[in-house]
Amino acid sequence: MSKLRLVQCLLCKKECRLVEGQRGDCRVRINIGGRLNSLVYGKPCAVHVDPVEKKPVFHMLPGSQAFSIATAGCNLHCKFCQNWEISQREPEETVNHDLPPDKVVAAAVAANCRSIAYTYSEPIVFYEYTLDTSKLAHPRGIKNILVTAGFINREPLLKLCKYTDAANVDLKGFTEDYYKKICGAELQPVLDTLKTVHKQGVWLEITNLVVPTLNDDLKLIGRMCDWILDNLGPEVPLHFSRFWPMYRLKNLPPTSPEIITQARELAMDKGLYYVYVGNVPGHAGNNTYCPRCKEIIIGRIGYNLTKYAIIDGRCSQCDFKIAGVWN
Repeated sequence: MSKLRLVQCLLCKKECRLVEGQRGDCRVRINIGGRLNSLVYGKPCAVHVDPVEKKPVFHMLPGSQAFSIATAGCNLHCKFCQNWEISQREPEETVNHDLPPDKVVAAAVAANCRSIAYTYSEPIVFYEYTLDTSKLAHPRGIKNILVTAGFINREPLLKLCKYTDAANVDLKGFTEDYYKKICGAELQPVLDTLKTVHKQGVWLEITNLVVPTLNDDLKLIGRMCDWILDNLGPEVPLHFSRFWPMYRLKNLPPTSPEIITQARELAMDKGLYYVYVGNVPGHAGNNTYCPRCKEIIIGRIGYNLTKYAIIDGRCSQCDFKIAGVWN
């Protein structure tokens, strides 16, 4: 095989070196004729209209709808993946739609969505599709939301940040060992992504799935919170999500609500302003509280808002500035 036929993908830290006809670890990027090609461009296998809170994004346009798309493939292989039927599949194994970027934007406009969310699997592996759609969305007044594991090289991330309005990044654990054994990835590139996204002015929220016996140690959670506070500041929302037995971790029990509650209390004690609880219906951690007066300023039941007390980006009770994108 001629060396000219060898292609290296520089999208994520795995930097797969591919011979003719070979696919990357993500299953959707392939060397054809000595050029890197995407097998999923314009071919989403999931298309839905969701509440923006489902992403979860709680501090950008609450109560609005997000036009959500995903393709097959992922550059991580998390043993707990809830969308493994598409993320751990090749595009030939999924039912795909013909939906190029212009049609995505048109569909979002028709559905009265205020944003497009690149979500469910991993938008990094359908990078070109995400980027081109994002570019078309802005002139139509539609914002872009990246829901990602954040395992991406800096250069492509910077290009994407120019057109990304909000991101929810999964910080899956806080040790390299956890990332390697449970997710098939590395921690440090994700931490670098968090800092880059924040520095570029993209509205950032973080989700941490708390998995029993694997990453539910409160000391490690405390270290994670310290890192967020030191590197990103107190205003970045942190979502602790409850694990349900899924995919290759069906042997584990669901996370106890008590652990989730303790994690939230620990994070707030550390100084984080906005700490949320996911997958625990009715929990007080579903609401947004003013850091100053402690009043509920956004009440939630499920994905529905029960109260909205933010005026011009400030708490209606004490006038404290609430970080987020409210207009």
